Amino acid sequence: MAIFSAAYSIGSASNLSEKDSQSFVKEFQHTVKGIDAIGIFTHNTSVALPMFLPGFGIAWGSFAAWSTGLAFRALVSTTPALAKLPPLAIIYLSPFGIMELIAYSIGMSRSFLLINTILRRGRLIETLRPTAIEIGVVIVLLLAAAFIEYTMIQEFGSPLVHPKMH
Repeated sequence: MAIFSAAYSIGSASNLSEKDSQSFVKEFQHTVKGIDAIGIFTHNTSVALPMFLPGFGIAWGSFAAWSTGLAFRALVSTTPALAKLPPLAIIYLSPFGIMELIAYSIGMSRSFLLINTILRRGRLIETLRPTAIEIGVVIVLLLAAAFIEYTMIQEFGSPLVHPKMH
C-alpha cells in the first residue's frame, strides 16, 4: 500500500502543460464514454493481474500508481473543484478506491513474495495455492468495486468522467 500510495503521490505532484492536460482529459473522456461496471472491472482487472508476476508486478504496480496520479494531476488542471481534494483522498475516502488499493496491494505483495521464493530457490509450487486464492480475492474485490463505482457515477455523477474543459 505504501509503495502504491507513494508512486501515486509522485504522479499527482508531476507537472503537466495545459496542452498535455487537456489532451489527456479529452482522451480520458473518449475512453470512458459509455463505460459500465463490467468495463470498469475489465480495465481494473487488466491492470491488477500483471501485478502478480514475480518481480515485474512491483514495477508494473508502481507505474500504474504513478500514471493514475498523473491522470489525477491532469484532471485537477482542467477541473478546479478537484484541486481542493488531497490527491490520496480519491483513493482513501471512496469505497471503490480503497477496494482497488487493497486489490493492487495484494498483487504487488504477491509479486514480491514470488520473486523472493524464486531467488531463494524455494519451492514455487507451494506458493501456487495462496497465489490462486489471492487472485480470486482480487477479482471479487475489483468486481464489487466496479459496481460500487458505477453506481456512484450514476447516482452522483463524476467530475472525473465529465470534467469541465476550459
